[in-house]
Amino acid sequence: MSAVIHLQALGLTEYEARAYTALLALGRAVPARVARQAGIPRPKIYETLERLEGRGLAAKVGQNPLEYAPLSAREYLSRARRSFDDRLGALERDLTRLAPDPAPEAVYHLYGEAAIRSLCEDLTLNARRSLHVAGDAGMASRLERLTPRGVHLLVSSLDGLPSVAAQGQRAFLLARDGEAAVIAHFIDEGGSGEAHGVHTHNPVIIHLIEGYVELAARSVGVPG
Repeated sequence: MSAVIHLQALGLTEYEARAYTALLALGRAVPARVARQAGIPRPKIYETLERLEGRGLAAKVGQNPLEYAPLSAREYLSRARRSFDDRLGALERDLTRLAPDPAPEAVYHLYGEAAIRSLCEDLTLNARRSLHVAGDAGMASRLERLTPRGVHLLVSSLDGLPSVAAQGQRAFLLARDGEAAVIAHFIDEGGSGEAHGVHTHNPVIIHLIEGYVELAARSVGVPG
């Protein structure tokens, strides 16, 4: 059951996850019935239900006979989401102290097609406002499918403009939200050398790339 797997990823043991999903299906039940529904050995069901109660995921609703009922799934998910967001916030603060944001003028070299494609996909998935993409058609098509809803996307070829790549290479440009950019050169099939490029947060370079993509789009008649 996929719900059991997801609950385990959130920190529950397998028995706890199976008992909780069984309780959700039953509504309320005596431990023996929960054990049968969940496929948990009878000797283990009492301690499993007690741990669920300790986690705030189940509660005793009767003593004679002893019965348990689950916390609603909606409440559990809301609590788990708040806890996860708190952990992410704490991690972000800790990582920021360990590695401050790079200087805006920094330019980082990229080597290898896989590394370049992975970075471009990450930048695209995290876009909030805009993406300017031009060049290598296969890469542009891939990023177009990954672009989040509501993000303004401008995609163009570089036909009709002076080449920004050497012979045997395919240029690719990406600018995201006016905050980050990639300039890459992919190697044509059968060509020699390794795909390479740069990644930067330099606002001047980002602005130049956005302008170049917009110029490329106008030259081939792509709506802005």
